[in-house]
Amino acid sequence: MDLQELQRHLDRFMHEENNQTRAEFEGYSSSEMHFILNFPFNPGSPIIVQNLPDEEYREIPIFNQVNYLIQKIVQMGEIKLTAKGFLPTQIVADLYDQGYLKDYWIEKKRSRLFKESDSMSINLTRILVELSGLTKKRNGRLSITHNGRKIAASNGKLFNTILNTFTTKFNWAYYDGYGDNKIGQLGYGFTFILLAKYGSEKKPDSFYAEKYMKAFPRLKESVESEYDAGKNYTARCYSTRTFERFLNYFGVIVIEEEGKGLDSIRYITKTDLFDRLFKIMPHRD
Repeated sequence: MDLQELQRHLDRFMHEENNQTRAEFEGYSSSEMHFILNFPFNPGSPIIVQNLPDEEYREIPIFNQVNYLIQKIVQMGEIKLTAKGFLPTQIVADLYDQGYLKDYWIEKKRSRLFKESDSMSINLTRILVELSGLTKKRNGRLSITHNGRKIAASNGKLFNTILNTFTTKFNWAYYDGYGDNKIGQLGYGFTFILLAKYGSEKKPDSFYAEKYMKAFPRLKESVESEYDAGKNYTARCYSTRTFERFLNYFGVIVIEEEGKGLDSIRYITKTDLFDRLFKIMPHRD
């Protein structure tokens, strides 16, 4: 066997190996998982983001909140930020009063809304419009960019910009105490695969966390040593970031919680919007 023939054999072997279905990947191959991990919405990935009629984007809470802030900036020309770079109190109150996203502690009257940092979703909204390039800050003022105006003119383009910014530019660990690790955000596309397959039935968040950790076992090693690296800890981290602070904001799941505190159980069900937004293709033979 000459070297060229040997290389052909090796190439064929690697191709077959990379395209073998794997149980821990829910029947997808290593090759497909490469796309799910690194290019979840690009050609080659089994995840397809589908276009919606314009009015159906209004079913997405974070889309509505970002869009409202953008339109407010366009209407006012620019918004003067506080000395620390936050939205002024009147804009914060106006944005929260629209009711797109509610803060648990504010709604329970255990916290009051005075400033941007009092509401995680409002703080997130301002961060998203900046990270996405929809807006720019200059001399303490927030204004829409030229490209931002073009994107905001299309609901589809605005949604895709928000989704891309949330998943690739915003650090999901920013708001929690679970440490600077990639649990939830790394391989978030795999959660889409799981929801498409199992989300029609109400299942506990631990069900998804177990499958996620089975697919990406090394993520447990990324948990900092001062934290409890046990199953419950990583499952809670995954659930909080993925369901409570990502998919719930996009309106593609319903969370039903039973119990209180750390003993509570979150049950997850996908919404009809999930299936309209995301088409999941089966493994390619």
